[in-house]
Amino acid sequence: MNHVKGIHHVTAITSSAEKNYDFFTNVLGMRLVKKTVNQDDIQTYHLFFADDKGSAGTDMTFFDFPGIPKGVHGTNEIAKTSFRVPTDEALTYWQRRFDRLGVKHEGITEQFGKKTLTFVDFDEQAYQLISDEFNVGVASGEPWQNGPVPLEYAITGLGPIFIRIADFTYFKQVMEQVMLFEEIGQEGDAHLFEGGEGGNGAQVVVIHDETSPVARQGFGTVHHVAFRVDDRSVLDEWTARLQQFGLPTSGYVDRFFFESSYARVAPQILFEWATDGPGFMGDEPYETVGEKLSLPPFLEPKREQIEAMVRPIDTVRSTKTFEKEYEGMK
Repeated sequence: MNHVKGIHHVTAITSSAEKNYDFFTNVLGMRLVKKTVNQDDIQTYHLFFADDKGSAGTDMTFFDFPGIPKGVHGTNEIAKTSFRVPTDEALTYWQRRFDRLGVKHEGITEQFGKKTLTFVDFDEQAYQLISDEFNVGVASGEPWQNGPVPLEYAITGLGPIFIRIADFTYFKQVMEQVMLFEEIGQEGDAHLFEGGEGGNGAQVVVIHDETSPVARQGFGTVHHVAFRVDDRSVLDEWTARLQQFGLPTSGYVDRFFFESSYARVAPQILFEWATDGPGFMGDEPYETVGEKLSLPPFLEPKREQIEAMVRPIDTVRSTKTFEKEYEGMK
């Protein structure tokens, strides 16, 4: 069986595509590599933020479903997304940056031997930065070269995904027997699972939580997490494997930018398996990627209708110069 390689992407829900674009571009310094729509709900924007080249394992994506209520955090949810930064020193940079920009954070702490910095956005979507200082495993991506964050401190990809779950015994079986991850650490109610090539880019932290109310999905919460597979043949292997375990799957889905299969592996926990390619650079030039509304070929005939439904968002950055902001670190 071909193991998953690591985390592919995380997809979450935002109250505002405009605020989301501003936060990820101007605060986090991640690159918008695709401005498209939800292929199953074409009135909804789908924004993809990633590293400089839109590499698999670096992208956080967002839906802005019209009229959706605010989500409620609790148990049985994908609770927090991590982003990788190169060093412990980078976390000091980010703490200063968040203080200056008014981003709520919990200060630098340590978990499972790694320095981290937990923070939230305007929707109370939960994130953490994690230091790659002592990390081995899945390679990270390349920071956005022309963004506002100095490259030595910039975000380079996705780190561990946090899941809160009431039935830990069941979910441990899912992680070990179905996903082929291994539990490699425990701190209190938090259990660290690792798969694929290992390291920050291939880890899931599962928190056993029987006391919190059950989470409710809405803006400010995560929709699903995707895991990396090489290609269509490995994707098909995984779909067959999930069916053997009695987990209902979506079957094969062609998302144009990658190929996918989905399965709900626990109450409210949706996993996706996604191929590394073709990627985001095939239909737009590197210099202006993410600046125009990009549609997969099967939606192109509906472009006029879609453009009338989704309000325009100005995502042009190729004509702008972002000064690198050092936050007094020099």
